[in-house]
Parts: sequence; structure tokens; C-alpha cells
Amino acid sequence: MTAPPPEPRLASWAGDHRDIALFLDFDGTLVEIAPSPADVKLDRRVPAALDTLRSQLSGALALVSGRPITFLDSVLEPYRFDVAALHGADIRLGGQVQTQPPPSPEMRQAVRDLVRFANSHVGIIVEDKDISVALHWRLAPQVHDEALDLMRTIAERMAPLVRLQEGKAVAELVPAGASKGTAIAHLMAASPYAGRVPVFIGDDVTDEHGFEAVNALGGLSIRIGDGETRADLRLASPTALRAILLGAAERGSLTASNFFQG
Repeated sequence: MTAPPPEPRLASWAGDHRDIALFLDFDGTLVEIAPSPADVKLDRRVPAALDTLRSQLSGALALVSGRPITFLDSVLEPYRFDVAALHGADIRLGGQVQTQPPPSPEMRQAVRDLVRFANSHVGIIVEDKDISVALHWRLAPQVHDEALDLMRTIAERMAPLVRLQEGKAVAELVPAGASKGTAIAHLMAASPYAGRVPVFIGDDVTDEHGFEAVNALGGLSIRIGDGETRADLRLASPTALRAILLGAAERGSLTASNFFQG
């Protein structure tokens, strides 16, 4: 990102009590980043709190994540939420799933190439999500440049079928038309989200498309932690966000103004 973030509209948002639509990233937002994707731990109170907030928001709550729908369902069970998964490639709205076409032969070849790379470097994790694939090197920071160069080479080879989504010690090949921004815009055009003020919370460069979309819709964008961003507001950590969500669920009320606590 080269442009500076927009000036936060703190004064107006702090007293805003309009009905919101809440969009939440998962990794680094609802949970702390873990050494590997399988190691994340979700506070056991969060699923029920999200269900309570969903009811309070008349259903306008969705997860917007790079994770597959099946994973999000498993950690949030027994609840099933609207989801924009795989960076927006799969969308479940009202129980109906809209998905991308099956993985191409080129994607299967990319997975094989990445597995070979992982097999020759300790600490590299290949996360095969069927229609997308992520390469993680959080446990092997010394190969950052080599791993990213490989992902960029494969992305160029597969263009225009995919785009490269870079994040914190991870890069992912995702369907070219998928992004968190387009997913949020899609959901905001449908019931129960239409007519509400969108609020999107994320933590990484992978969430910037979502922040931009929400800003364009006149909503509130919130980044967890540091880093250059186009988000309006920051929260210090997933812990800070969970405290706000749990408190709002207990009170039975959530508006944009709640995110200005403290």
C-alpha cells in the first residue's frame, strides 16, 4: 500500500447507533495467529456469543476468512454462520453455498510443486484448500524470500486464472475473481445485510480489500494490531476484540460505537 490511510471519522463513529452488518476475519482477529494453521485456539465462549450477536443483528453477521467453510464450521460448532471463505471464493448465505468451479489441473500442479518445496525445507507447510493453496513459512522465516519467489513464479505461470494473496509469513494462490472486498459487497447487496452499515474487522494485508470495500460503502473498517492500513480504526489485539464482542453479547446490543471502548 503506497497511499496513506484515510482520516478516521472517530468523532462521528463513536456516537453512531445505526444498525450494522458485522463481518469478521478469523485468524489474527477472532484468534491469535498460531505457528501453524492447525494450532489455533478459539475461546470457547465466542461461538455462542456470535450466535447471540447474530440474533441481535437480525442475522447480519458473517465470517470473511481465508479458511474453508468446513474448518470454520468445525471450530464454531454447533453454530453455522454466513461465510465468505477462501478469501471470498466460496460464499454461504442463508445456508446456500455459491462456489467456484472445481480446481484446475494447473492448481493441482501448483500443489505438487509446493509439496516438493516443503519436503526439502523444514518448517514449511502447504495448506491445500482444493480451489486455492497457501504456503506457510512462519516456522521457517529464513526461507521467506525463496518461498515468496516460488509463489510469485507459480502465480505468473497460472495467470490469469489466479492472483497471489500475500500475508504474514504466508502467500496463497486464490481464484482471480475472489477477494474479501467483492465478497462483502456481494453480501451487502442481499438480505439481511442490505440497508445496514457494514463493519469489517481484520488483521492482515489480506483484509485490505475488505477495508476498501467497506470504506466505499460508508462503513467502519477496523484493523487488529499494527501495520500500514486503510482501516479507520485499530484495536490492539484479538483479546481486545473478544472483550468487546463478549460484552456486547451479554448486554444484547452491538453498534459501531462499541468498538470505541477504552
